[in-house]
This record gives sequence, structure tokens and C-alpha cells, in this order.
Amino acid sequence: MFGILPGLPLFLLQTTPDITDFFWDEDPTQVKIVLIALAAIIVIAIVANIIRHGVGPMPAKGITPRKFNSITLFRIASAYGLTREQTKTLEYVFRNGAVADPGRVMENIELLDRHFRRAYRAIEKNSVSDEDAQERFAKLFSVRNVLEAAVGANDTTPPRLSENTPAVLITGKDNYPVKVLSSRGHTVIVETPRNSLGSPVRIGKGTKLNVSFFTKSSNGFSLAGQVIGPMDTDKGSGLQINHTGKLKPLTKRMYRRKQVSLKSALFLVKLIETGEKKRPPKLILDTRKFTGTVQDISAGGCAIKTSAAIQAGSRLKISIDHNDNQYMHVLGQVLRTNRSGAAGTILHIKFLKIPRRAFNLISAMVYDYDDIYLNS
Repeated sequence: MFGILPGLPLFLLQTTPDITDFFWDEDPTQVKIVLIALAAIIVIAIVANIIRHGVGPMPAKGITPRKFNSITLFRIASAYGLTREQTKTLEYVFRNGAVADPGRVMENIELLDRHFRRAYRAIEKNSVSDEDAQERFAKLFSVRNVLEAAVGANDTTPPRLSENTPAVLITGKDNYPVKVLSSRGHTVIVETPRNSLGSPVRIGKGTKLNVSFFTKSSNGFSLAGQVIGPMDTDKGSGLQINHTGKLKPLTKRMYRRKQVSLKSALFLVKLIETGEKKRPPKLILDTRKFTGTVQDISAGGCAIKTSAAIQAGSRLKISIDHNDNQYMHVLGQVLRTNRSGAAGTILHIKFLKIPRRAFNLISAMVYDYDDIYLNS
């Protein structure tokens, strides 16, 4: 073997030169090109990894790393108009639920609520303080309300005026709360409307009116029709109405609403001008206390049945018993009133000021995220 390649042993014993000597001796520019190319490859690899996996701090203990890419999250956030802070909250919901396909979750309202409820539980368990929990709850419900409004706006399924649906008959300046007894085709039968004393109201045959109602997703609709006449049903006396079948959308509610039965205390609030241009009016609380029952509620307002003579436009401090003499307090204004039964009035109230804790309690109630409200 050595006879064939006599110079090989001597070559192996020689000192190996620095590889860079070959480049720098011939052309240093080539080395720069190689190094720049390597740096470009590394940068491209890092950017690709960020696009695929996102960037940010490591997930908190107990949170599964997300299985979706940041492009998917950005697309969803843009479609629903979420802010950067809201996008972070939605990402937390997806990561906490180990969501692999966010698009499928967004298309299924029940699945979406399942993941939001799970995130609510995680916040409740892992927050370092009550203040921290309330802040995170508020962010969670802020996102959920945005999605709720968007889902309702994109719902193309025509609503159905089904049996037992609460409705309002509007004729002239009068309106009467009723329930639907039956609905077939262009004919609907509702309860006989009653005045504030509980006496039946007679509405003449041929009278034109509107039937307004809300769906479970809080979308409001109105049907124009005219009275056919009274009739007896197996559920009692009713009023038969022929309608056009053409639904007219009412103003979209911003928040989900839930039927409840909660005791409440009402106090009139008066505005007193301070006489100074730069200072807002003072709020003076009337010491007289009225009582009522909250019949439905959302984070934006409520409906309260009361025997008190409270006029539309009145401002109220409302104390709502949400859990065995534990009260939440809000400031509201009466938008309109409806007569209901003997000496009863329904106050439709818009919240003017709602503390963060009350906002979170009401939101947990309407979305059924807190166990104490599941049987309400």
C-alpha cells in the first residue's frame, strides 16, 4: 500500500492549515458572502418558527401550549374586530382549552362557551388575588360580549315566533306584555292583553298593531298585523292576530339577556346642578325605598316588575340580591315602562354605571359560567 502512495504518511504528519486561510488569502469578500447567507438562513428559520408557533412568554403552569398558529389567531381577531388586549385574552382561552382548530370552535356557540367557561374556572383558581381575578374576568367577558354580538349579527336563520314566547303588543301609544299561545303560518294567538289594574283590554277587530319579541340570542323583531278578534283556547282566553309574516329587525342588543327572578331595592336618584361649569351635577340619593323583582338582566340593563309609580326617564340606584342577601349595586335609567297586571309596572332600565364586580357577576349569570346561577 505504501508503495502505491509513498507521499501519504508524510502528508498526514504535516500541520493542517486554518481553513480560513484559503478564503482570506484568495478573496475575503467570499467569506462575507457566506456569513451573510448563513445569517439570512437563520433569520428566515426564526421568522418561520414565529409564524408557526407565535411569540411570547412561556405558558403559565397548567396551560397547554397552543396548537394553532398566529396567522389563524390574527385572522379571527381581525374578523371580529378585537383589540390587541382582547386578542391576548382569546389566545388564553384557546390555549387553556388546548384548542387545535379555533375556526371550528368559533362556528359552534356551545363549544365556544365550553372553552370560555373552562377559562373562567382557570382564572378563578389561579388568580393571585381577588382584584386580579376581577380584572381578568372583565377582560374575558369583554371578548365574549363582542363575539356574542357578532354571532347574532351573522345569524341568518329566521326566528320563529313559538309558543310561550314573551311578546309585546303595540297599538298607538299603548303597549301590553303578553305570551304567545300558538303560532301557525301568518296567524298568531296571544294572551288577552290586560291593563295596569289587571282587567282585560278590548282591542277592536281590524285594529292595526305590531307584535314585538326577542329571540334567545337577544335579537329583537317586530311583526305588523291586525286583530281578527278574541277567541277561547285550552290555555284560556286569547286574541287572534293576522300578521304579514315579514320580520322587521329591532335595535340589536349588545349583551346576552337572561330570564331571572331576583329581589331588588330601588332608590330614586336626583341630579343637582353645582353652579360651576367645570363640575358635573351631584347625584343625590332619595331615602325612599321601593321594591321590585328583576325579570330579565344583561350587562347593559334589566327589566324590573314593581308596584311603584316610577316614570320613564327616572334615574335609579338598583340593589340586586344575586345570592342570599348578597347585593350588587348599579346606577340605571328607566327607558320605558309597560303596564303588567294589577297595579304592576315593568321598568325597562339601561345601566348608566356598573362597577366591575357587578359586571362580572351579571355576565357570569347570563352565560351560566358560575354554578350558583345554573338553576336560576
